[in-house]
Amino acid sequence: MPLLPALGTQRQVDLLTDKFTESVYVLANEPSVALYRLQEHVRRSLPELAQHKADMQRWEEQSQGAIYTVEYACSAVKSLMDSSVYFRSVEGLLKQAISIRDHMNNSAQGHR
Repeated sequence: MPLLPALGTQRQVDLLTDKFTESVYVLANEPSVALYRLQEHVRRSLPELAQHKADMQRWEEQSQGAIYTVEYACSAVKSLMDSSVYFRSVEGLLKQAISIRDHMNNSAQGHR
């Protein structure tokens, strides 16, 4: 940039620093620099994000296992509750068998 003799030295210095600042700003914000900064950010952040992803997958597997266990336990409890009808039936049959046995024992003792 040619220096203009009509302008004062201070004005020339101001113009020169303004142009220099503008050039640095353009260079600092050039797309390739932005992509470099983005690449550096990804390079720094990616290992931590990968670890978080692995942790989340492990926690998901553990929670899926726990959910399966709870569902299986609920199913077992429901089956037990549904089988109470059969237990009551068996209880009634056992009482009848005991009553018949006692009746037979009493009959056998009476014949002696």
